[in-house]
Parts: sequence; C-alpha cells; structure tokens
Amino acid sequence: MQEEVDRLTTNWRTLLDAMPEMVFLLRDDGGIEYLNRSARDCFGHPCGKKVAASLAGIGQSCRDKLAASKTRQKDSKVVETMVDTTPVEYSSVPFVGYTGEQLIMLVMRDITERKDFEQELLQFNTSIETILESKIDELQASEEMRNKLMRQVNSLKSQLGHHHHADKMVGRSRKMRELREMIHQVSGSDATILITGESGTGKELVANLVKATSGREDKPFLKINCNAINDSLLEADLFGYEKGAFTGATGRKVGKFEVVDGGTIFLDEIGDISPRMQVALLRVLQNGEIIRVGGTEPVKVDVRVIAATNVDLTQAVKEKKFRLDLYYRLNIINIDIPPLRERKEDVVGLVSHFVNHYREAFKKEIDFVPKSIINRLLEHDWPGNVRELENLIQRAVLMAKGKMITESDLLFDQDPRIEQQGGELVEIDDKLGLVSLKSILGDFEATIIRRALSKYSGNVATTAGHLSIGKTALYDKMKQHGISAKSIKKKKTP
Repeated sequence: MQEEVDRLTTNWRTLLDAMPEMVFLLRDDGGIEYLNRSARDCFGHPCGKKVAASLAGIGQSCRDKLAASKTRQKDSKVVETMVDTTPVEYSSVPFVGYTGEQLIMLVMRDITERKDFEQELLQFNTSIETILESKIDELQASEEMRNKLMRQVNSLKSQLGHHHHADKMVGRSRKMRELREMIHQVSGSDATILITGESGTGKELVANLVKATSGREDKPFLKINCNAINDSLLEADLFGYEKGAFTGATGRKVGKFEVVDGGTIFLDEIGDISPRMQVALLRVLQNGEIIRVGGTEPVKVDVRVIAATNVDLTQAVKEKKFRLDLYYRLNIINIDIPPLRERKEDVVGLVSHFVNHYREAFKKEIDFVPKSIINRLLEHDWPGNVRELENLIQRAVLMAKGKMITESDLLFDQDPRIEQQGGELVEIDDKLGLVSLKSILGDFEATIIRRALSKYSGNVATTAGHLSIGKTALYDKMKQHGISAKSIKKKKTP
C-alpha cells in the first residue's frame, strides 16, 4: 500500500511540476505543505518570511470563505492580490491529502507584466487628458477655436472606437477617416449598400469591413463577380433552378441567395447585369424573395445585399441601360471610395505597406525608399489607383538588386486612358536580366489583351473568341492584369 501511495505521490508531483502556473498546498496552520517548480522559481524554496506570511493570509481567507459557504465545493472565482511585492491572481479549492489532512490548493499566476502595462496605459491616458484640458483652457478666449479643438478630440475618439481587425484598408487621410466613419455608421443596419469608385480603389475591402462590423458578422458571406459569369449562368447561380429548367438540369439546385440565407452577399460589377437579371434582383430587394429558374413559387430569403460598381449608374439610367427602380433600391446608402489621386497623403503609407509585404514574400532585404522615389510617386496621377501602386511596388521590390529601390526599378504601367500606338508591345531588351521570364510574359500577355479588346471595342465575348480562349478565363486574366473592358469601350465610343 505504501508503495502505491508513493507511486501516486510521485506521479501527481511530476504533473504539477510540469504546469506553467504556480501551485501551492497550504496546511491549516498556514504552513506550506508543497509548492511546484514554477512556484519555487518565482518565490524561492524555502519561501521568505514575507512570502510565507502572505500565503498564510491567503490560505486563511480561503478557509473562511469555505466555512461561510458551508460546502466543500471549489471556489472557482479568480482573485487578485499581492504576495509580498508580487502581484498575482489565484483560484483555490479544498484538497485532502493522502493521510487525510485538510489542505488548500492554490493555482496562481504572476501578473506583474499585466499590471505594469495597465499602469503605463493609465499614465498615458492621464497624460492625454491633461494635455487636452490644458489646450482647451488656453483657447477659452476664442470660442471658435475651442469648438474646433473639441471636434478634433471627438474625431480621434471616434477613430479609436472604429478600429477593427477586419479593416485592411491602408490610409489615414481625411477622406479615408471619413470613409471609415461612414462604414461604421451604416454597417449596423440591414440596409442595402452601393459601393462606388474607380477600378482599383478597394471596393472589396470596404465590403469586407461592412460585413465584419455588421450584425451578420458570424453569418455566411458570399462574393459574386457579376461581370465574370455568363448572364444565364449567373441567374441560375444566384437563384437556383428546378429540375428540367434547361438542358442538363437533372435535379433541383439551390442558388447562392438560399445558401447565404441570414447572411450577406456581395455583388461586384453590378452595373454590368442584364435587364432580365435586374428584374430578378429587384424582386429580392423589394420583397425578400426569389424564384428559381424554371420555377413558379417564390422562396423567402433574408439576405443583406452589398453591391459595387465602377460604372456611373446615374448615366446608365439616363441611357436606359439600368432600371431606375433598381437603382433606387441599391442606392439606399452610397459609399463612394475616393481615387488615390485625391488622397495622395496616403501614398507614403501604402508604399510602406506594400514594400513590407513584398520584401517578405520575395525574401528581399529592402529597407529604404529614397525621397526622390517618393516624390515621383506623389507626382503620378495613378489612373489604376491602389492596384496600380501595388503592382508598381511589387515589380520594384522584385527587381531591386540592393537594399533600396532605385529609379531604374520603377516601371509604371501604361495609362489605360491613353490609346496605345501600333507596333508597341513589350520592350523585351530593356527587361532582360532585370525581371523574370514569368513577369515578361505577363506584361506581354496584358498588352495583347488590351490591344485585342481595343480592336473589338471592349467586347469581351468577341475578343475571347478571336483569342481562342474561354470568356471566363479571359475575365480572370483581365482581373489579374487590372484591365477594364468598360474603360476601353468608353475610349472607343465617340
């Protein structure tokens, strides 16, 4: 029997010694029956008089609580206190030893670092409040200036309150602050949101943040590019279809709106959907119901719609290309993303973000961007917005030979608003030895796609046919290279 007791004792001592938390067994007389390795490392062994006295006081407090409750159930409440000069938190349970003695087990953590951090944060907040109060006092003579300062304080508090882990947008300019403020103001409702802005401004990032800060954060979220799917396939994909609705429909299929019921759906490039799709979408927004392709019975759905487009829908309505009633249903809340050329104060932050990202991705040691490079980036008009800047920095980091980006590493994309000159494809000789074969082929492919789209007036289906490539595959390549068929159509249309 004694051997079994010794074996069990050795086992639980080994287990307790492996725990990162401190464990104490306290006797009724306040003495320490056992302490594990973490406790010995923190307070020494044997413990000093002050530590022992603190632990005895904690043990007595635990026994008093047990006596008051008249039960032997464990007290799972975590208590903060001091052991000598060390701040700790602990929980306690009654413990019966192998010989029947009544002990108190303490499971304890050292919270010194947390307390230091809380104190620093408190001092920081106190300093901020003191500074603000002082400034306000100094400006009491001017009511207008005092009100302006208060507005700035409220704006700062609002920004701090709007921080969210899903916010991947880079930029602290006034326009970006206003954009974030609007997102947080409207995301809590279930109202339909229309996100507008030029290509490459980050409409999908805005949609992600709207969903993440909404009441449907933990519900399904689907993204559909309306421009990348054939119109008839898009209707079947969104609303589903019944058996026999068309050739190949061998059974009922549930559409995306039913799959995402209770959640959010993001419809990108909404300005490109057909009149038939516009009618079907209007039914969803008006009545909250869909009708499957080939079906007759409406199906109720609870889906929040976020739509995005770089098309001027008001102009499309005037040209009878987009339904006015659908436009009003979509445009309940409009979030317009400013182009990069209107918020150039964000360029430096974006450059830093992309350099950090791609130096890790490419295992480069870029640690410096000269002021001359920054000035050149600030002077650029950025027709492709943030996407164009990202592509530029990606190439620059890849091509950089040293620890900093040089002028020769900057290869600006040709402005898609400028008609390309005949015979001008890719300057291969200038790139040999500087960029990879994959990068050269990518530029060559992008140039061919642009010229083909220009030749066929931006008609993607016709262009895909002449290039002997599927329409969906061509859309994927256009998205990869940041090519917009609509901008080419605008150039070709008088």
